[in-house]
Amino acid sequence: MIGQSDAAASLKDVLSDLEPERIATDRFSGRSLNLKWGYVFGGQFVAQALAAAQQTVREDQAAHSVHGYFLQAGDERKPVTYQVERIRDGKTFATRRVEAIQNDRTVFTLTASFQREEAGLEHQDLMPPTTGPEGLLSQAQIARKYMDVKPAAASEQLSFERAIEIRPVDPIDILNPGEKPPLCSVWYRALGTLPDRPAVHRALLAYVSDMNLFSTAMRPHALTWVTPGVQSTSLDHSIWFHRPFRMDEWLLFVMDSPSTSGARGLAHGRFFTQDGRLVASVVQEGLIRKRT
Repeated sequence: MIGQSDAAASLKDVLSDLEPERIATDRFSGRSLNLKWGYVFGGQFVAQALAAAQQTVREDQAAHSVHGYFLQAGDERKPVTYQVERIRDGKTFATRRVEAIQNDRTVFTLTASFQREEAGLEHQDLMPPTTGPEGLLSQAQIARKYMDVKPAAASEQLSFERAIEIRPVDPIDILNPGEKPPLCSVWYRALGTLPDRPAVHRALLAYVSDMNLFSTAMRPHALTWVTPGVQSTSLDHSIWFHRPFRMDEWLLFVMDSPSTSGARGLAHGRFFTQDGRLVASVVQEGLIRKRT
């Protein structure tokens, strides 16, 4: 039986990874998990930049929107420096801009807005009918089926098996995907109890929101990230936080892709609790090329 991936990160590793260390007033250093991918996972940039910005606002202000651009691939063997710029500090809202820097180059930028909690009007989309997480195969169990034929792809899918439980509702065969509608749903839950700090849960949601999302745009074209000749990478990533949630309880990530054109694909995602509360929305655009 194949054991856990040598590069699999534990929940403790991931949580430590998501908390950049302050090295100056508005400057932070983030450790990269060495997942043996050769590049920094995009969700790490989003989560660490958000966590760095969070440390520069008041404790009663929480992130409500995040917008990031992936500029260059990061090197997972080196730390990332996060420089925070204080754009605005108001009674209710605060705005921060963050640059992620490696080798004296900006590799990722993020703008985040924070708001002091206040009451307001309420409405939301309904969670679509779906299969619950109980009884579904985990992404790690599915990945092991490809270990003999696609070991690199399988190992990448096993990278978070000790930190985050990932259970696809409608998994596809990554080697023979076939044409499918641009729809996908996945359950996520941290493998352990998390601190009660809401900022930790938002950072971890930001981390996992870069998992599985863009592959939704490839479904109608019978492609996956392991299809020979396919080049795909994230270009930008936006998150809106709507309501409180916990990442150590099941969340359903419902994804769809309304368009691919001009060598780019667009994907939408919505996070729901098991009882149907919409807690966050995500939009990502990515590069997708099919070379022969």
